[in-house]
Amino acid sequence: MATVLSHYTSLAVEQPLCFTVRRVVRSITVKRMPSVVTHLETERLLLDELEIEDAPFLLSLLNDKAYIEHIGDREVRTLAQAEDYLLNRIVASYNNHGFGMYAARLKSNGDTIGLCGLVKRDGLEDIDIGYGFLPSARGKGYALEAARCVKQWAAEELRFKRLVAIVSPANKPSVTLLENLGMHLESMVRLPGDPMEICLYAWEQN
Repeated sequence: MATVLSHYTSLAVEQPLCFTVRRVVRSITVKRMPSVVTHLETERLLLDELEIEDAPFLLSLLNDKAYIEHIGDREVRTLAQAEDYLLNRIVASYNNHGFGMYAARLKSNGDTIGLCGLVKRDGLEDIDIGYGFLPSARGKGYALEAARCVKQWAAEELRFKRLVAIVSPANKPSVTLLENLGMHLESMVRLPGDPMEICLYAWEQN
């Protein structure tokens, strides 16, 4: 099992509107090359890269009934599988694309309550904004707060002109969230390996 070691040195500070950006130099194992990492901050949340210590949280989230129903079954059932998924899927995205899914942590106590970030997904040309939160964190506005932050960061810092999101038509809370995020239903799509059509929402910068 790889051990992730990290050291942070602050390089930059505040951006306007909904987020604060702190770029930090981070040293970790060969699984993650030394790099400059962006951490995002909202009124109530810190969004930062997942580390191997987040595997227990990830195991819990990926096995939540609603997560499996609306997002998908990742077939992660053990802590070792969660660590493997974290390193080979999430951390690999940081390495390959410079972005990925980030841990959403409460500023009040440091608890990790969900994921939110950007995904380069097979079957989609555009970058996808995704999120998933533990049952105890739902219905409190955290997902929308995190997604607004990620969307703004993607537009202002990464200069993305277009973002998409996929959602099951039956997932009404998530549909409402995407509409509140300023995204609109563009089409129905079927991703590779998925027999069911899902909604594709999109946002484009004017």
